[in-house]
Order: sequence, then C-alpha cells, then structure tokens
Amino acid sequence: MLGLPAHVTACLFDLDGVLTQTARVHNVAWTATFDEYLRRRAAATGEPFRPFDPGSDYHRYVDGRQRADGVRTFLASRGIVLPEGHPDDPPEADTVHGLGNRKNVLLLSSIRSGGVDVYPGSVTYLKAVVAAGLRRAVVTASANGREVIAAAGLEPLLEARIDGLVARAEGLRGKPEPDTFLAGAKVLGVDPAEAVVFEDALAGVAAGRAGGFGYVVGVDRAGQADELLAHGADIVVTDLADLLDTGRPE
Repeated sequence: MLGLPAHVTACLFDLDGVLTQTARVHNVAWTATFDEYLRRRAAATGEPFRPFDPGSDYHRYVDGRQRADGVRTFLASRGIVLPEGHPDDPPEADTVHGLGNRKNVLLLSSIRSGGVDVYPGSVTYLKAVVAAGLRRAVVTASANGREVIAAAGLEPLLEARIDGLVARAEGLRGKPEPDTFLAGAKVLGVDPAEAVVFEDALAGVAAGRAGGFGYVVGVDRAGQADELLAHGADIVVTDLADLLDTGRPE
C-alpha cells in the first residue's frame, strides 16, 4: 500500500524539501548570499543591481545541486565567472567556494537557532516503508546531511546517507548527474531498477531518470508539477502520504 511498483525494494529519499522543511531555509540563505554579492558587484561596476529571485532562480539554478555547482550555475546565468578557489576558502572570499561557504554559515546559523521541521506526511510514509521492509537511504547534495537528519530525529528510520561530504570524498558528480543516487543504491546493495527516487528538485528528478531507476516520484512543494514531469518524474504528489492512498502502479 505504498503506491509503488511491485518490483521496488529500496527507497532513495532526497532530504531538503522531501523529508525536512529545510528547503526554505536553504532558499533564504542563498538569497541573502547572492544579493549581498550582487549588490557589491553592482556598486563596483556601475551595473544595475538585479536581485536573486527566490522563486525562479532558486528552482532553476540552485535547488538540489551541490553547493559549488549551485554557485556556478546561477552566476553563469548572469554571465559572471568567479575563480574556483578552494573548498576551505573563508566565507569572505569572492570565489565559487567562498560564496558557497558564506551561504553555509547562514544556513547553519538558522538551523541551530530554529531547529529542523519535518513534513509529517513524509514521516508517516517513511514509517510505512520501514514496516514494509524496504531498504532506505537519504541522498542529498547538502554537506550538512548528518546534522539535519539528527536534528529532525530521522536517524532510526534510515539506513544510509549519501551527502555532499560523501560526494566530495568519493568524487561523485552532483545532481542532475545520477552519481549520488547510484551510490545510494550501491550502499544498499540493490540494482537501480529496483529502487525508487523521491525528489522535489528538478535537478534531482533529472538525476533519478538519468540513473535508470525503476520509479521516480516528484514531490511538488513549489507549484512545479509540470516541470517535475518534464524532467522525468513518473508521478508527482504534493505530499508523500498521498501515495498511501493510491493503488499500486501498473
């Protein structure tokens, strides 16, 4: 009664926006980071200041991507190229990694002060997945996956975690490439065709489709159902608990 095809034996969940309500915190941190940089750039060059759009810019260029990839992709949309820098760059550095680290400082401050909220329907669904005996992993671009999972109290319900730190250590390309989801299937010992991907980001859905996974569930938290389907989702729901009310797909 999970609303999944019969051949599925494992579930690969994105974290931010699927299980936890941290996508909006990420969005606020990205908006503040990019706007501060763009405002300084405009003052220095005389160009008009055009702020980061937390709607279209976030979902098109940043959501679901590894931190440095998000910086590069958004800045490229504005014709801006920054030095790469180093992953350990200070947050004051005007490099790809410096901007990414600046965003992470803001994000961690928000998490530590406000905690992490989960989607109740997602927790209900995750518990049903556990009861059904399916394998379970989180696959997230966030380098803070461990902290977010712990703060949300989800550790007992999950078996494995592939996050930004794992991707960096193992040289995995970020979403929309399928590498991290393929790593999640591998650590659970299942073939991709036997696994289902749960994603709210366009880049994540595209990664699930590119990896040849058996089923891709798009989770529409931002009114982008059509785009999720266009990027490769087999089905789109507004909440994971909605799947508990559906029959098994043919």
